[in-house]
Amino acid sequence: MKYFSTRGDSERLSFEDTVLTGLAPNGGLYIPEHIPTLPSDWQEKWKSHSFVDLSVEVLSLYISEDEISRDDLRKLVEKSYSTFRHPDITPLQKLNEKLFVLELFHGPTFAFKDVALQLLGNLFEFFLARRNAKKSSGEPKEKLTVVGATSGDTGSAAIYGLRNKENVSIFILHPKGRVSPIQQAQMATITDANVHNIAVKGTFDDCQDTVKALFGDREFNEKHRLGAVNSINWARILAQTVYYFLSYFHVQAISPGARIQYVVPTGNFGDVLAGYYAKRMGLPMDKLVVATNSNDILARFWKTGKYERVELGAETVAALTNGAPDGKESVVAVKETLSPAMDILVSSNFERLLWYLAYEAEGTGSVDAACVVVDGWMKSVKSDGRVEVPRKVLELAKRDFTAERVSDDQTLATIRRFYESEPSYIADPHTAVGLTAAQIIASEPISNPSPIRVSLSTAHPAKFSEAVAEALASFPAFNFDRDVLPEEFQGLLQKEQRVIEVGSADVDLVKNVIESKVSA
Repeated sequence: MKYFSTRGDSERLSFEDTVLTGLAPNGGLYIPEHIPTLPSDWQEKWKSHSFVDLSVEVLSLYISEDEISRDDLRKLVEKSYSTFRHPDITPLQKLNEKLFVLELFHGPTFAFKDVALQLLGNLFEFFLARRNAKKSSGEPKEKLTVVGATSGDTGSAAIYGLRNKENVSIFILHPKGRVSPIQQAQMATITDANVHNIAVKGTFDDCQDTVKALFGDREFNEKHRLGAVNSINWARILAQTVYYFLSYFHVQAISPGARIQYVVPTGNFGDVLAGYYAKRMGLPMDKLVVATNSNDILARFWKTGKYERVELGAETVAALTNGAPDGKESVVAVKETLSPAMDILVSSNFERLLWYLAYEAEGTGSVDAACVVVDGWMKSVKSDGRVEVPRKVLELAKRDFTAERVSDDQTLATIRRFYESEPSYIADPHTAVGLTAAQIIASEPISNPSPIRVSLSTAHPAKFSEAVAEALASFPAFNFDRDVLPEEFQGLLQKEQRVIEVGSADVDLVKNVIESKVSA
């Protein structure tokens, strides 16, 4: 299997080079030359597989044994998931007859990002060790400088996956003051010599744009051999497809023959895109539900076909910033919500879906033609802040997806509703966005029998204590420390933190930080 850029290029990369490169030099994202189909006997053969077994089977469809032998792949997978607290890795919890929660937060940082980033860290280490083993004595070793942006969970998961890895340095950019206290503490209290946290005055999108600019600087990229941990890295999407298969088999064991619909709270579109790949491979499912918060660029796309940033008026900006917006009539600004990991203006992974839509809409089967179309669309987004796709493309998107927008008030109400339900369930605000969307979809007319809905739970509620405490403040019996806080978080906020602050999302400022730390 080879991989190519969504924005066109004659170069075809191996899986190893795709993982180590991360973002294509032309700004595109790597996708496989084709989406493999499942073996004809997969349902019978895989139905009793563990998460590790399923990972080996699914990943093997995308990774040639010439690159990673099956034995080595199993060792990598076993090592990656040995740190998880639940034997199922991503267990399924039943809320009622028609609604389940797929808990993805049983890894070391209590967030779904662990599923992919524990594996990605081990892949980085494996590839570098193999390359360096081939070097002659005295020849410089290959090293990797990993750079990533986070709205909270990616950073800590990446750091835990790469801390103290040989020949790897990691730099994580996060928007200053826009991640939860627990999220910052998880990142900043890790003091391994190869770990560096950078707090940027700005938004997650500013951090993400800075990271993309670093990858786009060929000279800087080649000098430091940059690697990506954000979901622009193909390995992250691939790893996340596995829990769709595991949950499918678990639901079928409970309700044989049931239709399944996945509801995915998402900001950067990576988690739901993994479901799309699973669907394209042949995993039976209804339309995927894209659940967004008030930063609803994705929900608006499925309603209008317009993929565009929203400009906020001067009065709105002044209200959000407690002051005048520097005389500007309007600005493009992300809204701060109770689900900050989804506070994103532009969803990076959406480009991968756009490529498949362009490829199918062209009707010519031409990879090059689809790349040209996507390149034009993404240039429009960058220059104008928007692009409107043809109606045919929108209709193709609606074939596999539907989308819902959820407000903060709805999020709080949902946390309360499921706390009061039987069985009682405490959801973090991102999970609550998904559960709200599931309820909205369930209220709409649908053919019988209605599907079982599996809503993805992306983080442990302890990571977002303020939102959970606000939602459940009216319940005298609720005690956050007793009912929510895991032992691993106790005392975390009191530990010493190490953070490098950068006054603005200036690429040169971030370069200077990386240069100084790598040379040191």
